[in-house]
Amino acid sequence: MIEIQVIRNNGADVIERLRTKNFDASSIVSRLLDVDSDRRQTTKQLDDLLAEGKLLAKKIGELYQQGNAGEAGILKERSALLKAQSKELQDTLDALTTEQDELLVQLPNLPHESVPAGTTPDDNEVVLREGKVPVLDDNAVPHWDLARLYDLVDFELGTKITGAGFPVYKGQGAKLQRALIAFFLDEAVAAGYTEFQPPLLVNEASAFATGQLPDKDGQMYFVPIDKLYLIPTAEVPVTNFYRDIILDESELPVKSTAYSSCFRREAGSYGKDVRGLNRLHQFDKVEIVQIAHPEKSYLVLEEMVSHVTGLLRKLELPFRIVRLCGGDMSFASALTYDMEVYSAAQQRWLEVSSISNFETFQSNRMKLRFRSADGKNTLAHTLNGSALALPRIVAALLENNQSGDGIGIPEALRPYTHFDRITIAG
Repeated sequence: MIEIQVIRNNGADVIERLRTKNFDASSIVSRLLDVDSDRRQTTKQLDDLLAEGKLLAKKIGELYQQGNAGEAGILKERSALLKAQSKELQDTLDALTTEQDELLVQLPNLPHESVPAGTTPDDNEVVLREGKVPVLDDNAVPHWDLARLYDLVDFELGTKITGAGFPVYKGQGAKLQRALIAFFLDEAVAAGYTEFQPPLLVNEASAFATGQLPDKDGQMYFVPIDKLYLIPTAEVPVTNFYRDIILDESELPVKSTAYSSCFRREAGSYGKDVRGLNRLHQFDKVEIVQIAHPEKSYLVLEEMVSHVTGLLRKLELPFRIVRLCGGDMSFASALTYDMEVYSAAQQRWLEVSSISNFETFQSNRMKLRFRSADGKNTLAHTLNGSALALPRIVAALLENNQSGDGIGIPEALRPYTHFDRITIAG
């Protein structure tokens, strides 16, 4: 959530910067400025009345002690009037505060100055491309055919027991999943992240704090009887570990990692681009999260991008790093890099990680602050990234490493899979 003082001091700049996200904020900002002015004026009036009422109460007590009940009674009438006026002002203030909050949550985060303008993924900026795209023979097939041929994933069984987008991994497919999770976690821990295993459901306050609500309400699975949401990513519970917390400046950066299943409704997703493992309702992912000092958060972002780059190199996958344009960014992000791997059989790039700096957008919602040496409390910056999401990594590994006698396993994964090749059972 954008801080109100930013809008108060730079309303025109807020409107202009949000145009990069193709968001017209002019009417919301105009109303916010009016509400903020009324709210501050009402606050002052209420404070003045409460101060006067406090003085009156003291004076009334003194008059009664002096035996001057008559004058005390006159002041009590004035005190009663002040209380009535104070209640009216408090009701007005509550209404203005509610309206201000409702307006603020409609505004997406301000994009960083480096975010390119654009409306679709075609306008994203490729900042690095690395690795050789494999040339497959004429008999090469996409991963959904490989999964059936080698009995790695049973899409039909998942559809039977749950529905489309909930695959069942089996045999070497299940072992590959487990190996990737362990590999990604070990790499994160080696990089200084503390490992957690968070809940898979969160309450409304947690989903609001990280920006999923109200923006992504329709994309989240909801359990009405308990009023809980299935998490779309471990970012949500892990970042909320620090909600309503004041850290010491010396604790920054705080580095956390977690594996979780992730649940996304993906409403409106159809067609060839969602076939097989390309887009699922339930999938596994290892997430990295950092709480950083505002002056260092963009260095932290580059560090996180470098970490994910290292994972892709060890998996021997051709990849590229893409800086998202304003129209392709999330509601809460200030700057996002997508990491994409090349799927040789599908002949297209697949996103496997988004790494974002949210600056103070999430921390303002969750009141996550740090105390500096001078005792001042300041909003921290929050960042997160996939390190990595498994389905499209598996798709690329299967497709890019297929040959006539099986599917090769990258050397870095072999200590985890305990096999160097996927072959047909029996």
